[in-house]
Amino acid sequence: MGLTVKDIIQLPIMETAKVKAGRAVLNEKEVDWISVIETPVENFVRSNEFVLSTGIGCENDPLLLEEFTKDVIQSGASVLAFATGRYIYDIPDRILQLGEQNDLIIIDLPWEVRFGDILQVVLEEISQEKKAERQQAEEIRQELITFVLNGKGLQEISNLLYQKTNIPIAISDHNKRIRANHDVDPHLLDVFNGKVDGQVQQIPQTDIQFSEHPLYHHIEEFVIDQQTCYQLPILSNQKKQGYLIFKPDDRHQLTWLVMNILEHALTACALYFLQENAIEMTEIRLKDNFLLDLAKNENDITKQTLSKGQLLGYDLTKSYICMVGEISFIETNKQLKKTDRSAGSSLHSRNYYIQKEITQAGELLNRSTMATFEDGEVIVYLEADHHPYMEASNQFLDMVERRLNDLLAGIEISWGIAIHKDGHYSFHKSYQEAKTALDIGKQQYGKGERTFFSDTRINRLLMALSHDPDISSIVKDTLEKLIEYDKKRQTDLIHTFIVYNKYNSNVSQTARALNLHRQSLLHRLRNIEHLTQLSLVDSDDLFLLELSVRLWMLKKLE
Repeated sequence: MGLTVKDIIQLPIMETAKVKAGRAVLNEKEVDWISVIETPVENFVRSNEFVLSTGIGCENDPLLLEEFTKDVIQSGASVLAFATGRYIYDIPDRILQLGEQNDLIIIDLPWEVRFGDILQVVLEEISQEKKAERQQAEEIRQELITFVLNGKGLQEISNLLYQKTNIPIAISDHNKRIRANHDVDPHLLDVFNGKVDGQVQQIPQTDIQFSEHPLYHHIEEFVIDQQTCYQLPILSNQKKQGYLIFKPDDRHQLTWLVMNILEHALTACALYFLQENAIEMTEIRLKDNFLLDLAKNENDITKQTLSKGQLLGYDLTKSYICMVGEISFIETNKQLKKTDRSAGSSLHSRNYYIQKEITQAGELLNRSTMATFEDGEVIVYLEADHHPYMEASNQFLDMVERRLNDLLAGIEISWGIAIHKDGHYSFHKSYQEAKTALDIGKQQYGKGERTFFSDTRINRLLMALSHDPDISSIVKDTLEKLIEYDKKRQTDLIHTFIVYNKYNSNVSQTARALNLHRQSLLHRLRNIEHLTQLSLVDSDDLFLLELSVRLWMLKKLE
């Protein structure tokens, strides 16, 4: 409690003063300032002010004096003290009734008591009180910062705030997830954050009547199911880290001292979130580096490796399916549909939501997951069990991609999937196999497909054949003119043949797939025959051309 009217009444300078109205609230009304005001009041009087007046200009007009008193009441002042004996001899009963009805303390001061002396004494008392408040606020600030530096959490901060202000306090992160709560109704918070249905009305800033504390310009007032609560953003580098939610019994609890304490609490919470974010980012980097090293380098899995994995939350003793995904976008618009749309955050947000869905899908399937990202590539290790690895992988990726399609606009992921025959501790080998499956799948099927390493045996066989010099020579002789023609004319006859072969030489189906007129397709096919000197209706020629094309395409992967 700050300086009260009762404290001022007990000063020697006020010995001859008489309280004429509002005696019941002497110990409740605080005084933040003192001033001398005559009619008109306008906006010169603030809340909790001690108003001195001679009543000049109102001495012969009771109605004008009544209007003057009403204006002082409207301003939220604590005291109206009239100097009687010159312009006003007796304070009218009507004025005293107004004071009693509106909890305005009305004081009768003898004319001989100089306003200057009262101002000097009261201002000294206010100064001392403010000094004590500043000292108290500074001690609380030091205590809050010490809390954070000593590793205490948000709940300890909210407990201390309640202890110092007697106001229920809750703290949320930037996603409005409640991280700490002291005495705020959980149902009210659930309604406020949209978890359950309820009526939430935000009061416009212009309608919020508070004092001149700088923090009041950032305060937001809400009426939730007929209960009033307030919110302040926790900011760091102009970025919202979270929110401080508080529910005083009434606005009068939000004194200058309380607002100073809340301001220091915002600083402490911002420091806590920054510290938490730094720890989280460090952990993410450690996990990323660990998994990338595990996948891309052929290292022995030692006890030290197992222990490091365990510290990061990974159990490397399990058998894992490796999935390598290449992320691309169908559309140029890379904004998130239902999430953060700020420029420059696309990559971070994309990886965050993919990681989130990978973790959630693993939890729903009761399987461990490990995931990391590098240069548009996502590497996932999914715990394997007795179920076929294809079935487990498809079930897992179906869950991940179903959610991602709702969260990210136009995202497309091509997957290569493998589980090495050696089973345990085969992270590097299974990554290589999954990467090989991914590359083969992109060449053979295009983007957005899933390719299992076990389905690429024919392609891997062809890869082995492609290194034979004689076979390479045959491929070159067969396709050289076709490749040169495509390059020179900017055509794609090789792709035309691939689609033609895919549809078992069916001209109509091939034309539809390539979006070509039938005659245009036939012209292309004649060009292929002319350039290769092979007949597309001869089975041996067709086999030689298909084999050559597949070997040439696989050679491009290397």
